Amino acid sequence: MGIGVGIVVGVPARHYGSCMSEPPIGVATIGLAACSSPSSSSVTTTTMPARPTRKLVPGDLPNPDAAVGTDQLPQIKNIVIVMMENHSYDNVLGMQRGRGDGFTLDKAGKPTAANPWPSGSTFAPPGPNAQVKAFPMPTPCQQGGHPYNTWAAFWTSYAGGRNDGFVQSQSGPVSMGYNAPEVLPFVNSVAATFPVCDRYFCSVGAQTYPNRRFLMAGTSLGLLYDTFPGEAPPNGTVFQALSAHGISWKNYYATLPSALIWSYQAGLPGFSSHLTKIDQFYLDAAAGSLPSVSMVDPDFDKQSEENPQDVQYGDQFLAKVVQSVMDSPQWPHTLLVWCYDESGGYYDHVPPPAAVVPDSVPPAVAPGDPPGSFDRYGFRVPAGVVSPYARKDYVSHVVHDHTSILKLVETKWNLPVLTQRDAAADDLLDSVDLQAPPAFLTPPRLAAGPDPGLLAGCLSTGPGTIPPAGYVTTS
Repeated sequence: MGIGVGIVVGVPARHYGSCMSEPPIGVATIGLAACSSPSSSSVTTTTMPARPTRKLVPGDLPNPDAAVGTDQLPQIKNIVIVMMENHSYDNVLGMQRGRGDGFTLDKAGKPTAANPWPSGSTFAPPGPNAQVKAFPMPTPCQQGGHPYNTWAAFWTSYAGGRNDGFVQSQSGPVSMGYNAPEVLPFVNSVAATFPVCDRYFCSVGAQTYPNRRFLMAGTSLGLLYDTFPGEAPPNGTVFQALSAHGISWKNYYATLPSALIWSYQAGLPGFSSHLTKIDQFYLDAAAGSLPSVSMVDPDFDKQSEENPQDVQYGDQFLAKVVQSVMDSPQWPHTLLVWCYDESGGYYDHVPPPAAVVPDSVPPAVAPGDPPGSFDRYGFRVPAGVVSPYARKDYVSHVVHDHTSILKLVETKWNLPVLTQRDAAADDLLDSVDLQAPPAFLTPPRLAAGPDPGLLAGCLSTGPGTIPPAGYVTTS
C-alpha cells in the first residue's frame, strides 16, 4: 500500500488544496486525500503558479543553490512549536461552524456521525444493532484509560477506510465523544481567526512517542508504543541539525522535554543546555529573546489533555503560550504552529490517506497486533498556524502531518531532509503570505483561556455518564 517518492519542492507563497479535482501543473499528488466540501464559505482557494520541481531524497537540501544552514525565509525569524496530546479534529473542532471540515449536522444541530456497537466490541452493547451517535462530553474531564490509540485500535477504527470501527475497538463508546466549543474556547477562537489545517493527520496510527519522533526525525524508527528505546535514527534529529549549523533552539518544558523521547540525545555533548523550564519561555517571550526554534511542552501530568485530564487546563495552557508570543517584541517575525500529537482514539470522520514510507524500518508490532507498514497516516488532529503573515479567512486543505513542521524548519534554514517522509511533506507555508504586508501585524483579540478552577471539580466527580442518555439507538 506504499506509494513511491515523487516530492515537490514548493515555493513559500504557494497554495494548492488537497481537495482539488486537478492539482496545478507541476504539483505532485502524493498523499492528496479525497474530501468533502469544507463547511466554510470564506475559504481562500488561490492557486499560485507552480515552479519547476525535483525529487528529494534524504540528505538533499530544500534549496540546492544555497548553502546548508542559510536562511531562506527572512520574513520569519522565530518558529514556535506547541504540541498537545490525544484528540482528533472532530473531537476538538468538529462543532465549529463555517470553518474547516467538521461534523455534518442534522436539522436539530446535532452531528449525524455514528458508529455501530457490535457484540464483538470491548464493551458489551446495550442491545442488538446498537449505534452510538457522536455526543458532547458530559464534563471537561475524560475517562481514565479510554479511549486510546494503539496500533491495533487504529486499524480496527479505520475499518478499511470506513472509519466505523471506533466503538468496536479498544477505545469503546467514549470514542464518539466530542468537546463543545464553549468547553475549549481558546482553541476554537484561534482556529476561527488564524489559518486552521483540516487535512493535518498524525504521522502514524499509534501512540504519543512514535508521533513525536516523526516530528523530530521524520521516522519513529519502528516504534509504535510509548517506550524509550535508545537507538538513534541514521540521519539524527532536527535538533542535532540545528545545533550543527549554529541555529539557536530550546525545548521549554514542565515535566518532560519532548526532545528526550529520542532518549539517546540525553548523552549528546551540550544537549542539556537546550532544555529549559517552561517559566523561562514566558520570560524569554516578554524579553524578545526567544531562540530561532522553540519547542514548548505542556505539563504532561495536567495540561496535555491526555485522559483522564480536564481538557480545559490544556486550553488554558495553549492560550497562555499563544498570547505570550503575540505580546512578544518578536511577534512581527514569528510563526507558531500548534497541533496535537495523535487522536487518542477519539472519532474522526475523514479516512487517513496513504503516506510515504519514511525508511526501511518496519513497525515493531507487539504480539497480537495486526501487521502493517508506515504507508498510511493516522487520524486527523487539530492544527493551525499563528503568525502576523498568516492568511486571513483561510482554511488549509493541504495534506500535512508532523513531518510538515520538520519540513518547515528544514525549508527555513536549508537543512538536509532526514527521511523519505519529510522529503515528501508539505511545509505548511500555504497558510502564510510572505509577499504581502502582514495581515496580523497587530495581533487580533482571541478568546481568553478557560479557568478550570471556576468550574465544578470534575476531576473529583468524574467524566459523567458515557455515552449520555439519548445517544445510543438499538433495534
